[in-house]
Amino acid sequence: MSRSFAVPLSGIIPPLVTPLTPEGHLDEAAVGRLIEHIIAAGVAGVFVLGTTGEGPCFSALVQGQMVRAAVRAVAGRIPVLVGITSAVVDDSRALARVSADAGATALVLAPPFYLPAVGSDLRRHAELLLAGSSLPIYLYNMPSLVKTPIPLDLVKWAVDQPGIAGLKDSGGDFTYFHQVLQLARVRPDFGVYIGPEQLLGDAILFGAHGGVCGGAQVYPQLYVGLAHAARTGDLVRMRDLNDRLQTLSRYLYGTSGYAATVIRGIKTALHLKGLAGDTMSEPFGLATGADRDRIRAALDVLDPLMAGI
Repeated sequence: MSRSFAVPLSGIIPPLVTPLTPEGHLDEAAVGRLIEHIIAAGVAGVFVLGTTGEGPCFSALVQGQMVRAAVRAVAGRIPVLVGITSAVVDDSRALARVSADAGATALVLAPPFYLPAVGSDLRRHAELLLAGSSLPIYLYNMPSLVKTPIPLDLVKWAVDQPGIAGLKDSGGDFTYFHQVLQLARVRPDFGVYIGPEQLLGDAILFGAHGGVCGGAQVYPQLYVGLAHAARTGDLVRMRDLNDRLQTLSRYLYGTSGYAATVIRGIKTALHLKGLAGDTMSEPFGLATGADRDRIRAALDVLDPLMAGI
């Protein structure tokens, strides 16, 4: 398995939810439905066990089941990226081995959480996972959840490592994102991806290779269309689709900014659309009646808005 890509993945890479049965077991049939849904819209890849996939919230058993189910459902049609972030290096290594054995394409690694890593600790963390992996690794900047941002000096180092394929930035600091884009220009195969979907069009317009956006599994055609419009410089269509995406964000996610609430909103929307169940990892419960009614009303607004894209 190659430790790099000849060119960066280009387009939308939805961070898939981990669908569960009401009893909390992996729903492999729903994994298949979701993957067919996004592939039909023309996505560039799929990312499992990330933030939207609640990856660190699951046991090694469920994580392995999800990776294998996703690889089977994809059947080689698009790349499969696997989040391996953990507070325990050996656990990340173990999931990396499971992913490689299952046939995944690449790994995604955020800084370890609980004890904040800084400076040389962050670089050592990346080096330890690089040394033990046969797959390329994407770094994942997610400071709101892991408490530690990936500093620009580590990005500069990462660009020089052939085993590191790129970086996903979910920090929300667009100045930082522009600086990452500048650092990455010296290496044409280094991919840079935006996480906050409200910034998707702007990010691609300025040189990002794509987006890893949770809403892209609910309405994948919107995100694929916006990415294409931005990449080709079709500003009229980009503005139209961006307006629709901003409306989606307001209606679907609510206003809390709380990560579990956003994931619950996506899972509830997918459940209402018949694509997957809405059960979350413990201890996170189902949407309340009021939230479920809000999301149902949101879909009533959004479904016609997304028609014909």
